Amino acid sequence: METIWLYQFRLIVIGDSTVGKSCLIRRFTEGRFAQVSDPTVGVDFFSRLVEIEPGKRIKLQIWDTAGQERFRSITRAYYRNSVGGLLLFDITNRRSFQNVHNWLEEARSHVQPHSIVFLLVGHKCDLEAQRQVTQHEAEKLAGAYGMRYVETSARDAINVEKV
Repeated sequence: METIWLYQFRLIVIGDSTVGKSCLIRRFTEGRFAQVSDPTVGVDFFSRLVEIEPGKRIKLQIWDTAGQERFRSITRAYYRNSVGGLLLFDITNRRSFQNVHNWLEEARSHVQPHSIVFLLVGHKCDLEAQRQVTQHEAEKLAGAYGMRYVETSARDAINVEKV
């Protein structure tokens, strides 16, 4: 019997409410963009098989967390056993960028003694005219935390596969 996948990795996606976490995950897992998306209540779960080289596949379990404060007690439990994550902010919303530090600190405190590798993601790069956070300052913040930085757009499918 052939193995469908070699490894399974749990990834967590965190960030403020309305930064586009669910839209980005749906674009990645389902290949579609929903113009209107209901707020995530607690945590949603998605998965996708990814071929890393011919014949070698990994299964990604992607946990989409609610960004609202009232769901934090629920979402904290999902940090454990995650090996990686996306820390999203909306490039058109400076406050979501300013909250990156808080999200990172919360994640780190709930995975102890383990650690998670995060990628900082500036989302909604298709809305360049409304940009409030420059690529340079986001790259600088990512570097300060030892992360890489990528800008994405679920609507236009920009860098979705890359992240």
